[in-house]
Amino acid sequence: MRVLDLGCGWGGFAAFAAERYGASVVGYTVSREQAAWAAEHHGHLAVDIRLADYRHATGHYDAVVSIGLMEHVGAKNHRGYMELAARCLVPGGVAFVHTIGGAGPRTQIDPWFDKYVFPNAAIPTLGQLATAMHGVLVPEDVQNIGPHYDRTLMDWWANFEAAWPRLRPRYGDTFYRLWKYYLLVSAAYFRTREHNLYQIVATPAGTPQPRGVRAS
Repeated sequence: MRVLDLGCGWGGFAAFAAERYGASVVGYTVSREQAAWAAEHHGHLAVDIRLADYRHATGHYDAVVSIGLMEHVGAKNHRGYMELAARCLVPGGVAFVHTIGGAGPRTQIDPWFDKYVFPNAAIPTLGQLATAMHGVLVPEDVQNIGPHYDRTLMDWWANFEAAWPRLRPRYGDTFYRLWKYYLLVSAAYFRTREHNLYQIVATPAGTPQPRGVRAS
């Protein structure tokens, strides 16, 4: 399969898909550090990480995916994202969106998170994403794995706490308090269902449903 990874980060998914399943992956990131690291560590695989905004993506692919990008797109760009995904899919192709979803629409995240962790982020709702798909993509399957993300965050916290003695000289106590607050408050968001974690499979409007793309 030929796969487009929008907002590919450090190329973790791209490398996994290439190594485990023989996929050829093109990824987009706006981070020079991510692009350089991915090229160094995944250069032996069929992974092409490009330093560019996801909106500049071109080509045609069997699948278009984004993992953790939609929280940084902004409501005004939801529709454009869906149009790009549909435009880049070959006949029979599938789009996949993995995103945190909020309980209600907001134009900005909590001010503390905006300042220290995720500047300019905006958590979409499932309704906003479904509306952006109208006439462009057809949702085929939606799963909410939010409770798993609570557990993931708590494991991150346990790992961070265990590693802190060797990290402390480099990062300092202010960072410890900041990261502890970030991880544990985030876990609380998911535990109280204020945030969910959605995985949405969609196909271009007007095309047949591909085999295997059905809710279990």
